[in-house]
This record gives sequence, C-alpha cells and structure tokens, in this order.
Amino acid sequence: MIEWLKQLRIAFGTSFLWLVCLIYFTQGFRSFVWTAVSYQLKDRLKLSPSASQFVTSIAFFPWSIKPIYGILSDCIPIKGRKRIPYLVIATLLSLFPWVILGLQESIRNSRDQLMIFLLLQNLGSAMADVVIDAMIAEAARLEKAKFAGDLQSVSWMTMALGGMCGSLLGGHALSNFPMENIFLLFAVLPTVQLLSCAFVKESPVCSKPSSEVSTSNGDDGPNGNISDEDEFSTGMPKTKTLRRKKGSKKKKKITINRNNDKMPEKDGSFPSQWFRSLRVAGFPTANYSEVTIPNLSTVMFYYQTEVLNLEASFLGTARVIGWTGLMLGTFIYNRFLKKMRLRRILMFAHVALSLLTLLDVVLVTRLNVSLGISDQTMVLFGSALSDAVNQFKFMPFLILSGHLCPPGIEGTLFALFMSINNLGSTIGSFVGASLASILNISSGSFDNLSYGIVIQVICTFMPVGFLFLIPKEATGISA
Repeated sequence: MIEWLKQLRIAFGTSFLWLVCLIYFTQGFRSFVWTAVSYQLKDRLKLSPSASQFVTSIAFFPWSIKPIYGILSDCIPIKGRKRIPYLVIATLLSLFPWVILGLQESIRNSRDQLMIFLLLQNLGSAMADVVIDAMIAEAARLEKAKFAGDLQSVSWMTMALGGMCGSLLGGHALSNFPMENIFLLFAVLPTVQLLSCAFVKESPVCSKPSSEVSTSNGDDGPNGNISDEDEFSTGMPKTKTLRRKKGSKKKKKITINRNNDKMPEKDGSFPSQWFRSLRVAGFPTANYSEVTIPNLSTVMFYYQTEVLNLEASFLGTARVIGWTGLMLGTFIYNRFLKKMRLRRILMFAHVALSLLTLLDVVLVTRLNVSLGISDQTMVLFGSALSDAVNQFKFMPFLILSGHLCPPGIEGTLFALFMSINNLGSTIGSFVGASLASILNISSGSFDNLSYGIVIQVICTFMPVGFLFLIPKEATGISA
C-alpha cells in the first residue's frame, strides 16, 4: 500500500495527489454538515417534510448542469489556465456560504436565504467535482495512462473515508456543538483546499488539437452523482450515485479503454455526432433517471426522528452501514455480475428495491414490533441492503452510458448523462414532496405515510416495462 502510494506520488507529484485526495475527502465529508442542515430545516425553521424536501431539491440543482462547468473550463481559460482558476472559484463558492451561515443567524433562520446559500455551496461543489475530474483525466494521459485506474482508486477510497467519517461525526457533533459551530467547522476543509490550490502548478494553455478539449471535461469521478450522505441528510433520492456518484472507477476504465480501441469511421460533423448520441441515449437515460420514482426519504427522516425517536448519532451510524453496503455491492457486481445480462441485473435490482421499500411499510405500520424486531435493526438492515442493491442498478447505467458515447466526446457526453441522471433524481424529489403534500403528510401527522410508500413501490416497478430498450445480449462488459 505504501509502495503503491509512493509510485503515484512520483508519477503525479505530492501536491497534485494531495489536492485530489483532499477534494474527494471533502466531497464525502459533506455528510457532516448536511446532517446539521437537515435538523436546521426540521427543528429550527419548523418546515414540513414536503417543504424541507423542496428546499433541498432546489439546493442540489447545480449538480444537474455539470456539463456547463466543464464547457466553461475547457473553452474559456482564465489568464491562460483552464483548471486551477476555476477550482479556486469553485472552492470560494463552497467556502463562503458555510462561513456566512455560521456567523449570520438571521440568514440561517430564513428559509429563502438559507436555500440561496445552499444553492451557491452546491454550485461550488459540483464545479470542483468537474474540474478535478478533468485534471485527473489530463494527468493520466500518455506515459502516465497506466496509473489512471490507480488514481481513481485513490479518489474512491478517500471519498469513502470522508463519507464514513462525516456520517459518524455529524450525528455526534449535533449533540455536542451549536449548529453554527458545525457550519464553521466544516468550512475548515474548503479553506485548506483553497490554500492547496496554490501549490499545484498548471501550464498555460497552448495550441492543442481540438479533439483534446472534450475528452478532459466533466468526466465524473467517484462523486459524479449527488453524495449518498447528502441524500440521507437532506432527503435527496438515492441514485447510485454516488454518490456521487461511486462506481466511477469502472466508468473511468471504460472511457480509457474506448480511447485505446480502434476509432470507428466518423460519419458527419461534430454536432451530428452529438445529435446521434443524444437521440440513441435519450430514452434509456430517461428510463434510468428515476423520474418515475417519488422520493420520500425526507419524510422518512422526519418519521424516524419524531416518531421512532432515533438519535442523530444512530442515523449517522446507519449511513456508515450504508456506505459499507454500497462498497460491498460494488465488489459483488465487479466480481460476479458484470458478465450477466443487463436486463436480468436491472430486473433483479428493481424487484429487490421494491421489496426493500416494503420494509418501510413494515416499519411505519409497526409490524416489526409485533414480530420482535427493533426499529434500529430495521433501519440498519434496510440502509445496508438498499445501498448495495442501488449499486447493481447504477453501475449498469454507467456501462450503458459509456457504450452510447461516440469516440472523441466521451468525457463531455458522460458528464451530460450523469447530469440527466441527477436531474431525474431531483425531479423525483419534487414528485415526492408533492406526493407528501397531497397525502397531507406533515410533521406530527404520518397517518398516510404507508400509502405514499406503497405508491413508491409501484413506481419502482415502472422502469421494468422499458427494459426491452436495452439490447438483449448486452452485459456488464459489452452492449
């Protein structure tokens, strides 16, 4: 392990490797502060579950337009440099909202102002995610290409470590620190990130072939999607993302391998390639984007804290178990399922997710108590299994998207696919908030929550009807 890290340090430099690890650790550690945001919306602002979910859905919208940041970084250099200046801007956007929220109680206690500052913070985080992925793609070219997978492994591990630490510490911090101190404590990481940018050198832009521009932009790294920790804390839907976002090591390998393959004959101009790719990918991508599935995770968060009286520290522990399940799901997929037909994998994933969602019905109707199963066991068991199964669904999506990208614009188009997925998750969150409002589910009134969960289960089955769009023989390594 130590020798491996030494090789990466020699290949890429200490400052660059440190910056990569720091940014991905920070992305994972966001669960530390977003747990506090959840309780701020619930306990201080007294928002209903649907209103709270609406606020967080708006706040996470910047993750749905990630290609824009990549295009800006690629096409509009600042003082001759395409990456570090944008990374500095992104870090400042990530830093100052937390400082202001920590110092200004009036802003922190205003729903609209809080939403605006959370939106700005996510804008900075999403932009930093795109820029650092572009820097990784550029650094791993040519003679360093053999280290590309290793660099992604480091990114993955540091983000997972950050997620676990943030989940564990976030709940305990709420019990021991005022809300404003948690915001200020988290601001330390973006501050260190800002200072670290000064130690990474970037060569000025020179005339390069146009084909290089798009391949470096927006290639989603481990946090290509919204982080699971953010989803837990704020009620954003579980995509498999992840988290943001997660499973990206596989995707990176796909992109690199495609570049090494023999390039097919190009038919038409660059715009025509975009049109063909979007036309082919549009419907399957919409299928996977989870628009059809209403997200009720914020409602469940309210139920767990108000009715079940689960403490923040326990919910943080549940997220660590979820991270463990997610990594286990990734291992199982890569080890045993990647050669299985995609239709079968996705069929299993949606059926399993539907059954796991029914566990929430058992929890809400209190059937688990009559069966002698504690609420804590139900939450921990459901968290681990749900995150693992979500990986079975999300990793084939990454693979299918990779095969739909025409040569030469893999990076940009992959960022577009991930953004479509994030946008679908955001829409699903809006649908969930609307459903909660229609069913009159509010803080202290969860009588109709079981009906909402049943509707969610039914909607989870809907994408199964579109699996015929995937080629019958497509597997995890060919499409």
